[in-house]
Amino acid sequence: MPQRNFIQYLTITAKGLAMGAADVVPGVSGGTIAFISGIYEELIETIHNIDLGFFKIWKSESFITAWKHYNLGFLLALFSGVFISIISLAKLITYLLDVYPILVWSFFFGLVIASIVYVGNQISNWRWSVIVAILLASVASYLITIADPVGSPDSTWFLFFAGFIAIIAMILPGISGAFILLLLGAYTTVIGIVTQFGEGVTTLNSSLIMGALGKLLIFAVGAILGLKVFSKVLNWMFKHHKNLILGVLTGFMIGALNKIWPWKEVLQYRMNHAGQEVPFIERSVLPQNFDGNPQILYALIFAVIGFLTIFLLERVATKKETIGN
Repeated sequence: MPQRNFIQYLTITAKGLAMGAADVVPGVSGGTIAFISGIYEELIETIHNIDLGFFKIWKSESFITAWKHYNLGFLLALFSGVFISIISLAKLITYLLDVYPILVWSFFFGLVIASIVYVGNQISNWRWSVIVAILLASVASYLITIADPVGSPDSTWFLFFAGFIAIIAMILPGISGAFILLLLGAYTTVIGIVTQFGEGVTTLNSSLIMGALGKLLIFAVGAILGLKVFSKVLNWMFKHHKNLILGVLTGFMIGALNKIWPWKEVLQYRMNHAGQEVPFIERSVLPQNFDGNPQILYALIFAVIGFLTIFLLERVATKKETIGN
């Protein structure tokens, strides 16, 4: 594994900050940022190599030797940046979703539309199997968005499951963890928990910190387990059946557009952990049927901004690849 100095580790932390910012926003993938910034392969390899052999080396030699052997300095620097970024941005996202929901969801909608185009363009061989994969994934994803939630997003097992599934975003460029949380109906809950933790830290409120920390740890345990389970399988699929897996990712994003549609009608409410009444079951409606100001012009503007954000990221990635060649 490469030996780095302090400045190089700071650079990796900066890349983690960018990945964290991407992971907070549905439609922008932290995996894509890792790919663009040139650390994707090292990230995947380092995660793959982590096993119980760490403790054997620690026992027979030293903790420092085991730490260096498994390249854990790289992961610590990277995920420190990811964590700081998520904590910093979660409160802002929560505020914007509360005050400007239509504009924020329109921005997310534009992001995902562009991500569909971006991932779909990477499919090099449009075989029938790829087309069928897109159709099946689209239908499956759409059915998930209209199904009644299988549990409260605040429940322990649901948070564990959400972390287990959402970590896929760390493995494959092109799909975001926030997007998967949206698909599961857990996005606002997880963002709320992170916001609560951030507020507890900044105000030194131990009750807020402990209340959020337990839930974050459950989510993190699910993510760590999911990382080990999915990393080898998805990485192998990406290398040997790239077009098929890209087709599945494209289909999932197409079907999930219903979840991100800015105009919703609330069918049922629930009580969250703070005792507040929040939407539980919603359905998409046309702007003219929306109960309130649909803000169509502003929604279109923010959707275009979201689309262009992914377009610019793609241009950066293409430019980097061209320079590398």
